Order: sequence, then C-alpha cells, then structure tokens
Amino acid sequence: MAADAPDRAEIDTQRALCEAQPSMTALWNTLARMLIAADRPAEAMAAATAALAGAPGDATALNLRSAAEDAHAAVELRLRTLERAAAFDPGNAALQLELGETYADLDRPADAQRCLQQALRLSPGLVSAEARLAAVYLSVDIEAGAEHHALRALALQPGHIVASQTLAVVLERRGEGDAARALMARAYSRQSLFAQPAAESRMTVLVLASIESGNIPYRHLMPAQHYSRLIWYMEHAQPGDLARAGDFDLVFNTIGDPDLAGPSAGSVRAFLAGNAKPLLNDPALVMRTHRHEIPRLLGDIPGVVAPAAARAPAEEAGRLGLAGAAARHGLALPLLVRPVGSHGGKGLHRVQTEADWASIPALQGDVYLTCYHDYRSADGRWRKGRVIFVDGRPFPYHFAVADDWMVHYESAGMVGAADRLAEEARFLEDPAAVIGETGWAAIGEIGRRLGLHYGGVDFAPLADGRILVFEANATMLVHPEDPDGPLAYKNPAVQRIIDAFQAMLERMAQRD
Repeated sequence: MAADAPDRAEIDTQRALCEAQPSMTALWNTLARMLIAADRPAEAMAAATAALAGAPGDATALNLRSAAEDAHAAVELRLRTLERAAAFDPGNAALQLELGETYADLDRPADAQRCLQQALRLSPGLVSAEARLAAVYLSVDIEAGAEHHALRALALQPGHIVASQTLAVVLERRGEGDAARALMARAYSRQSLFAQPAAESRMTVLVLASIESGNIPYRHLMPAQHYSRLIWYMEHAQPGDLARAGDFDLVFNTIGDPDLAGPSAGSVRAFLAGNAKPLLNDPALVMRTHRHEIPRLLGDIPGVVAPAAARAPAEEAGRLGLAGAAARHGLALPLLVRPVGSHGGKGLHRVQTEADWASIPALQGDVYLTCYHDYRSADGRWRKGRVIFVDGRPFPYHFAVADDWMVHYESAGMVGAADRLAEEARFLEDPAAVIGETGWAAIGEIGRRLGLHYGGVDFAPLADGRILVFEANATMLVHPEDPDGPLAYKNPAVQRIIDAFQAMLERMAQRD
C-alpha cells in the first residue's frame, strides 16, 4: 500500500460512519473508494454492494463495484498462477508466502492462514510471514493470534512497521492507547524515511510528514508513477537519514495541521536550517492557520466574515467550564465548540442557548470556541464551497448544498439532486457568477494572505455578497471523481488543480 493510501484507522473510521448511517449511499461509496485504493478489492465490492442496497442503480456505486470486481479479477488471475507454481514446487517458502498474501488480498483468511503457516514451517523465522499472519488474524478479530504473531515478527525484526501497526491496533482495542503510541514511536525511530521510486520519474520530492494525522493528502497531486517520493516522518528524523536516501529536487512540507505539528516541529526546523532545496509550504506560514488565528489573519479583508474565535486550554475549560471559558474570552452565544485537532465535524457542537451547555459531553484536551454566524440562504438551504490555492492562485473545487447547518459534501445529498449538481457545475465553471464578484475577489485575497504554495479555504456565500470563512489551511483534499459517475463533471476542475500543482513543481525544481 502506498504511504498516502488510506490507512487502517482511516478505513475503520469511515466504516463506523457507514454502520452508523447504513442508508447513506455516499458514505458507502467513499468506503469502497478507500478500500480500492488500499488494495482490498473484496471488501470494496462489499461496500459498493451496501451502497446499492440503499440506492439501487446508483451510478457511482455501480462503477465502484465494477472497479472492485476488476481489481478482484486481477488478483484472482495472480492467484491461479501462484497456485500452479506452488503445486509444482510445494517446498518453496517464498511461493507459500506470496500465495498467502494473495489469499489475504482476496479476503480469504482461512486459506491465507494455511499458506502463511506452511511458509513458516518451511522457513521458520520468516518475518514477513509472521507479520502478515498477524494482520490476517486481526482481520477476523482473533486478537490473541494477531498479538502472538506480531510479537514473533517484532522479536525477529524489532520495529517492523506492519507488525507494529497490527500490534498497535490490538493495544488500542484493549484500551492501552499510550502503549500503542509508544510502540509506533519505537518503530519509526528505527526507520523514519521510506523511499518510493517512480516507474517514470519526473523528479524526486522529499516529503516531510508527521506520524499524526493532519498531513496534506498528495497522492493525486503527485501520482506515484511520475514522482519519486522520499517520505520522512519528522518526529523521528535522524541527521543521517538523507545521506542514505540519495538526492532530491525539492521539499514538500505536508505537515499541514498546526494543531498537530508540535511533535515534529523541532526536527523540521533543524532540517530546514541547512536545506538549500526549494521548499513548498513554509512551516511558519502553516502555523498561522490555527482556527483561532484566522480572524486576525483574514478578518480585515474586504468581503470576508471571519467570526471571533478562541482556543481554551484544557485546564481553563476544566476549571471554568466551557461557558465560563467562553465568557472569559468575550464570546457570546451562539457558539461552535470542538476539540482542538478534530475535523469533519467530529466532536462539533452548536450552543444556541445557555441550556445547551449541559448537553455537550466531556471533551479531552484544548477546545476551540467560535462565534456562530447564520449562513442559511434565502431558499432555506446551507451552502459551503471549497477553493484550492496553488501558489496563491484560486481554483474552485466543490460547492455543497445541504438541508442542515453542518455541511459535509459526502452527506449533503448532492448525488441525485439535479438542481444541486447544476449549481455546483456553475460554480466550478464560473465561481464569481455564483458567489458574486465581491466574494470571489475576497477569496483571491485570502490566497495571497495565506502565502502557501498549496492550501485552501472552506467558506459560505452570504446574502450581502460577502463570504463566511470556516477554515483556511493547507490540509485540503483534492481527488478526481469516477469518470462514469454522476460527479464526473467535477473532473475538469480537479485536473486544473493537479495540472497547476505539477507545473508549480516543475518551476520550483528548475530554480535549484
């Protein structure tokens, strides 16, 4: 799996969303897409089938199921070849290992277990077989077996990444979160830099990343076929890492969430102090994008509404309560409350009356408090757009129209609503015509003010022509849509962003 493909935690989170809202076809489609990217075609087929159960004939789900079936067929073909080879050479441990891995890819855990155990009988101490067997046991929730074989793999090769990830999941499920994080820290301390050479490489990019979430998703911006990537997890970076990795053309700082950048900040500063290569997304600019800093950074731009916000430390919120903390920072109701570092609406609460404070569950860590600005349109719906900035230049990416104030594209009900899709298509073609010249000019100035090589803004158009800023930062996802699906009209806009980003890489690499 590529380093920026969805990891197990991301997939598990999406699966939980699907199970909580089983009739939401868009959520199942997202899960199917993630599973295809993670080379798990059998599970992707199941997710697409679940999407179709809620919306028979949904074009996106049909296309995703077809793509999963194609991927599944390719793995099946490889399986038949391996089965024939193993029959002719039954004592070959490497063949048994590859056969077991292929069975696992096809979601056939019993066959995978049989072959992997045979590989270990033929070659005791085969660390790859121990690690994959641990993952197979975890996939069927046999946590004792997963732990046993992960520990065996780690005894053979301390810090083995796959074994460490598997054991970390077991520990997390057991409520031993600190132990899980310590385990992964030890794994990355042994190897923090991973090379991903491209088959048709245009350049080599050193990617500064964090083991935390909050990295910029770059898989579609720098496709693996054309961009060799050196992924360097900066919490555990060592000065000698780069000497072993070889040369690179430029540096892309993908650590885009200022709330999660602290553990890696020292290593990033130390590296950049001696770096002579072109740098995308200076960390100093990223650090200006905390939610509570946005009003000060962008609030004076004509046409921008950036509601007052504050960051309440955990100690303050615990001592004064959330209502007391809001009062201390001079913030009046209605307010939005969310844990620092959360995204996608996770842990987000709207407080409209004093009685609402009591309904908020205990929140861990620091908390953001933001004044709520009503942005409902005249037709009773809520709208949220996203614009991506490449080297300061604005590119429209999406425009969601929803029936609820908490707008997320995946759950906004866009697919199947012709009028909403048509409105988004108009926005992608001519954003100023949809949100007004004042709003579009304000967005352009936001891009200049941010100063990032790559970033974006989520916003709502207001009735008076201004725009309401929700967030503006570097961690903005861009991905193409199914070319045969109902959102295919978005792809020309997506491609313009990708083309602009890659042209920027070429320009910057030539400055070296």
